Amino acid sequence: MTFVLAALLAAAPVILEADPNHSTVGFSVKHMVATTVRGQFTKFSSTVAWNKEDLAKSSVELKVDPSSINTNNEKRDGHLKSPDFFDVQACPEMSFRSRKIDKPGDKYKLTGDLTMHCVTRPITLEASFADQPIKSPSGTSVYPASATGKLKRSEWGLTWNKVLETGGAVVSDEVNLELDFEYLPRPAEAKKEAQAEVKTTK
Repeated sequence: MTFVLAALLAAAPVILEADPNHSTVGFSVKHMVATTVRGQFTKFSSTVAWNKEDLAKSSVELKVDPSSINTNNEKRDGHLKSPDFFDVQACPEMSFRSRKIDKPGDKYKLTGDLTMHCVTRPITLEASFADQPIKSPSGTSVYPASATGKLKRSEWGLTWNKVLETGGAVVSDEVNLELDFEYLPRPAEAKKEAQAEVKTTK
């Protein structure tokens, strides 16, 4: 009976939530053709429903507050929040919701919808995810994950730019997405996991 219970728990999706203290929603973009500006959003939440036995039952959701953008330049951040870019007053939330998760090789492919600047378009991300949790020194199950992708900001209506005298744009249209997360089981899931471990040791 104990092993049956453990099997049922393993087959059910595990609900995970990102630890904001050990996660980053970042991006990079070319500026003035030659240099790279890096930034991140400091307010976000992410949830994963994870079923390693059946990826069709797995999903990823990410919600981001665009007003939390930080590029280490207050003036630039203010411009990015304005109607020229994210227009955070009119579009107060960005989000990604997966529609399909595949694993064609060593990495996962997340296909889903990215809503940004009040525009929703499909996007595909390449991701790494720990199939098995890593135990922290405190005994907490941690699921490390990362994802990368590219997008053209103009496809989401972020079209502001200026042309340099020497040619080229002040801000590149192509943006690189760089996401890193540490996911933790929801409190109820963590309790369920602990109970399963206790039962399997008996």
